Amino acid sequence: MSEGRSTVDMWFDPICPWAWMTSRWLLEVERVRGLTVRFHVMSLAVLNSGRDLPEAYAELMERGWGPVRICVAAAQKYGPGVLRDLYTAFGTQIHLGGRELSPDLYRDTLAEAGLDPALAGAAESTEYDEALRASHDAGMRPVGLDVGTPVIHVPGAGGETVAFFGPVVTPAPRGEAAGRLWDGCLLVAGTPGFYEIKRTRTVGPIFD
Repeated sequence: MSEGRSTVDMWFDPICPWAWMTSRWLLEVERVRGLTVRFHVMSLAVLNSGRDLPEAYAELMERGWGPVRICVAAAQKYGPGVLRDLYTAFGTQIHLGGRELSPDLYRDTLAEAGLDPALAGAAESTEYDEALRASHDAGMRPVGLDVGTPVIHVPGAGGETVAFFGPVVTPAPRGEAAGRLWDGCLLVAGTPGFYEIKRTRTVGPIFD
């Protein structure tokens, strides 16, 4: 990392379309603001464990263990830097390609990221759950448990970590518009006592 280059850490679950939108925005911010994005795994299944959920969402949470376990397994085998390309491959398959979670999807995703397709077997293994929960907790602890993903950690003005949920945005801003949104996020996140701006979503994710 070059001197003076700031770092932002993002926690994602591959099944969340809103996290995918935020990640594409952050990669654009990386280009126009000269920062470095590091990706980490959180789990909506872990977050929602024990909660009373609608049947369809509960089924999604059960299937959602697969992708996050694979991400953790890949990070352990290849190093955490592999998550950038693996997350892009998952998002391309799931959100842009509209594919359902399945062993075939997992193998295709791993192959697209240049990784060992045999790691698809991690989807059904509890071997990686302890490390998954540790990554999840590291992301969620500073921001609280009443939010989901995306979660972003940025360096505060005094060197402390400032964590926030979001931004939830669609479509992902490009160019200088992406940079301006980043500037605004840093401004409000760095304001002591600031917690929330929110309005009702009227459109779904726009993947362009």
